[in-house]
Amino acid sequence: MAERSFTCQVEALRLGAGAEFRGEGIHAVTKALLQSGVAYVGGYQGSPVSHLMDVLADAQPLLEELGVYFEPSTSEATAAAMLAASIHYPLRGAVTWKSTVGTNVASDALANLASAGVTGGVLLVLGEDYGEGSSIMQERTHAFAMKSQMWLLDPRPTLPAIVRAVEQGFELSEASHTPVLLMLRVRACHVYGRFIASANRPPPLTARAALAAPAHDPRRIILPPATFDQEQAKIRERLPAAQRFIVERGLNETCPGTVPHIGIILQGGLHNSVLRALELLGCADAFGHSAVPMHVLNVTWPLVADEIRRFCAGRRAVLVVEEGQPEFIEQALCRVLSGMECPPQLVGKGPLPAAGEYTTEILRAGIREFLHSHAPELLAGAGALPAASTLAPEQRERLAALVPARPSGLCTGCPERPLFAALKLLQRERGPLHISADIGCHSFATLPPFSLGASIMGYGLGTASAAAFGGAGPGRTVAVMGDGGFWHNGLTSGIGNSVFNRHDVLTIIVDNNYSAATGGQDLPSSRHAAPQRDANHPIAAAVRGVGVRWIRRADPYDISATLATLRTALTASQRGPKVIVAAGECQLSRQRRVRPQFERARASRQRVVRARFGVDPDLCTGDRSCVRLSGCPALTVREPDDPLRTDPVTTVTDDCVGCGVCGEIAHAAVLCPSFYQLGVVHNPTRYERWLARVRGALIGVLQRRSVRRRRRRDV
Repeated sequence: MAERSFTCQVEALRLGAGAEFRGEGIHAVTKALLQSGVAYVGGYQGSPVSHLMDVLADAQPLLEELGVYFEPSTSEATAAAMLAASIHYPLRGAVTWKSTVGTNVASDALANLASAGVTGGVLLVLGEDYGEGSSIMQERTHAFAMKSQMWLLDPRPTLPAIVRAVEQGFELSEASHTPVLLMLRVRACHVYGRFIASANRPPPLTARAALAAPAHDPRRIILPPATFDQEQAKIRERLPAAQRFIVERGLNETCPGTVPHIGIILQGGLHNSVLRALELLGCADAFGHSAVPMHVLNVTWPLVADEIRRFCAGRRAVLVVEEGQPEFIEQALCRVLSGMECPPQLVGKGPLPAAGEYTTEILRAGIREFLHSHAPELLAGAGALPAASTLAPEQRERLAALVPARPSGLCTGCPERPLFAALKLLQRERGPLHISADIGCHSFATLPPFSLGASIMGYGLGTASAAAFGGAGPGRTVAVMGDGGFWHNGLTSGIGNSVFNRHDVLTIIVDNNYSAATGGQDLPSSRHAAPQRDANHPIAAAVRGVGVRWIRRADPYDISATLATLRTALTASQRGPKVIVAAGECQLSRQRRVRPQFERARASRQRVVRARFGVDPDLCTGDRSCVRLSGCPALTVREPDDPLRTDPVTTVTDDCVGCGVCGEIAHAAVLCPSFYQLGVVHNPTRYERWLARVRGALIGVLQRRSVRRRRRRDV
């Protein structure tokens, strides 16, 4: 069950030659793959390329018509190894994942693939998650491309440019026998636009047909002495072939301006932002015409020295717009320009910051500084830059203290909330524990209000990151991983390693039924998987299969029982790894599944009951342990109705999904009678309607009598 349905996008994938395609950037990539005659596609979901996997999953009937094989891989390494099909056979293959974390996982397979070379075109669509909206460490793909000699495309963020990059990426790969990386920033994946479609092309050779003549070539095997020849081929044959293709097909673009003595060399993915910055400075118009000449690197690796020298010839200064660090492109340009008789002054990091995302405001300030030094006449009509802040430093500090930070958090009704609340309660009893966290929704538990977790090392590496404490003694070390991380890497790198080395570590596996953090995709353990998936394989069985003997299940919504299970695990006399599988379905995915069923039942006049929870303001003491231990967005505070009370009371908003966790936590922490549960009945029976009228009448009589007594007392 994916986060969204892509029925409309799937229909757009059927558009023929000459039709206009409208949609997001990542949907244009999907259409371009089918237009390019791709034979197989794989990958692992992750922002901002999850939609590519989800659209292809919904487009399975179309893929079968075209003869395209598609599978959601269990990890990025699995997807990268899939590309081995293109080493010997003229099969076009594509994979996708979130970089750089995905590229790191797949690095072994990618390095071997780049060494062996490919016959069929290979394209890797990487969602570059760098900058202010990133959810990972701040690293770039560029270093990996240079290290393994794989060509890196960074196209202008417009749909025609992205589609052209996909189609030419396959051709570049085949012309140079080298895998090609297509880097798409978050904004490029979600940019909306249109392009003129081409007809979908069935692959000239399918994977099934390729097996009719199995191939073997020892020169393509990653063993000496073949590896030495492969290394030489990268430099002597593949690199020159790639550079010739880049020049002949015009992959990079030069935009002539009106000022001949300066220029800008930029990454293609930053083209829109640079144009907007120039427009704000009065040096470009809304249609993309710039007074400053620009050389747009839609291919950021390899660079073509002759192209660079031609653009720089006769200029006094050139600004290099390269996002992030180290400044690989700037360093390479310095080397290229050192051979010129009169090289221009190369300006890059300095006016532009060394690290961080290049937003429009940052580019505006940096380009303004460059123009002020080298072409001040262009700034004659430009206004002054707005001040970064009109507040004094002490005012900003006071404002920061009044307005709390809003870190990422778990969703309303998430089954992980009560689990981490139970861990907090356990630490009240036993003292602090070392908790190794993991990537996934549960990583939010490292933030308030839970503040649990000392490190996050990688997807599925929660248990492995506690390995150094495995022999420190029982009862002090806890590791957490999700079901997505477990199937991705955790079973072998975490649980298997823990068994092999006899770690006395408790691992809590959060089983929420989906790869929830990446959009709700199916897993091998999903109980509601799509019909074409072989799922419903219990995590406990897999854990038992690698040798874990102490295994327990827990229902996170039953906090008292979960707390008891945690106590037992940390005090058990049995040595060795212990595993608790905390199973509770992801509430977002559950609501997507249950709400349509509920609405259909209500529309068909069936009796349905919806649970709602509330807080009695007359009984609420203002302790708010329910809020501190849960942090649920549906819990907040409001002013009391009683004028004699000054402290706010807790209340439950309409966002409540009826999980009951807030009341459970309050009772587990300190007995709290203020929570109550209601059953909202839709399409009640005749008896229930009659009973509701009787109750209403009786309550009305009692209320009126109470009012009369109060009036007599006041008199």
